[in-house]
Amino acid sequence: MSPLDHGIDHNDARPHAIPEEAPTRTPRRPGFRTAAVHAGQEPDPHTGAVIPPIYQTSTFTQTGVETLKNGYEYSRGGNPTRNALETQLAALEHGSAAYAFASGIAAEDALLRSTLRPGNTVVAVAETYGGTHRLLSQLYARWGVATEFIAPGDDAARERALAAPEARVVWLETPTNPLLTIVDIRDWADAAHAHGALLFVDNTFASPATQNPLTLGADAVVHSTTKYIGGHSDVLGGAVVVGDAAWEDQPLADLVQFQQFAGGAVAGPQDAFLTSRGLKTLGVRMRQHAENAEVIARWLQGHRAVDRVYYPGLPDHPGHEIAARQMTGFGGIVSLGLRGGEAAARRVAEATQVFGLSVSLGGVESLISHPATMTHGSTKGTPQAPPSDVVRLSVGIEDVEDLIEDLDAALATA
Repeated sequence: MSPLDHGIDHNDARPHAIPEEAPTRTPRRPGFRTAAVHAGQEPDPHTGAVIPPIYQTSTFTQTGVETLKNGYEYSRGGNPTRNALETQLAALEHGSAAYAFASGIAAEDALLRSTLRPGNTVVAVAETYGGTHRLLSQLYARWGVATEFIAPGDDAARERALAAPEARVVWLETPTNPLLTIVDIRDWADAAHAHGALLFVDNTFASPATQNPLTLGADAVVHSTTKYIGGHSDVLGGAVVVGDAAWEDQPLADLVQFQQFAGGAVAGPQDAFLTSRGLKTLGVRMRQHAENAEVIARWLQGHRAVDRVYYPGLPDHPGHEIAARQMTGFGGIVSLGLRGGEAAARRVAEATQVFGLSVSLGGVESLISHPATMTHGSTKGTPQAPPSDVVRLSVGIEDVEDLIEDLDAALATA
């Protein structure tokens, strides 16, 4: 019996007998790790297999011309393996529905296309992932959608931008990539809603194990499930999770679901299975990522080659108090600025042995990147470009002593 089922014996269709005098009670909401393992993952009803099968099929037979079996017709519209992952994601982000896509950018695109029209404006926190910046400043600009980039702490600029009637969507990520700036989600949600705009939050860096923006007022959350949710650098994917918001008299969930079906950038069943499998261990992995990251961040603070360390778990980080309030951990990303400038940053990024040089993050293995030239190349020459002396670390779950030894040797080249 699944821990999420209460009082039902699957070998007997009748509920367990309960004495008439027994008081009724509302079942406790499962904890995060319990939900991650069991939500949407009921054993196969035909065989009892603990792991649900992968429905590796493109289409489904029908009992009649207009009669579907359990609502399934074609895998672009719905697939049991993808739907199981979506149930997991909705449960872990405290959402009403979730939708799985082929990549994080596909998820962002579907969410934005669901709500934007030519002539609209997106108000975005200036520190955004390079792929998001490219999507907004290049692809959406061609479609007639403008983007107003606002510094995270510039409330006056935010108010001016939101006061424009064209402002429809507010976009933010927190912690930001790669400078790990913390944005107050509830404050931005209140500001957006006061002007009739929607708030969307990229929660990739924090993951649902550490932060749940929907509970802080966000209308939708987006993830690159490639990163922490998948967690093993072996699958590409994205997701949108929505709350109960409505837009133009329609539930936001219906708008995103239609865009997923009509746009077609869905997660395939094998990718959905791998993502779901990774999601089951997210809670324990994030704990180790964060533990290692904090040890490394504190060690870096005292290194002669390091000018500054970006990690919200450090008490002197400008966003530490907000992070402590809206997060349950500080994540596994650490960025650092090198005293030797861009040349030193490049040397360090190329000198590590345990940390692999890569644009991605969030896997069990540690990775290092030079954001200005790798992940954020689309921002080059703009005010949104990250400092060129910054190196970003995606701290894995290896023995932290090995990671420090590797970084120490690489920093000797700075």
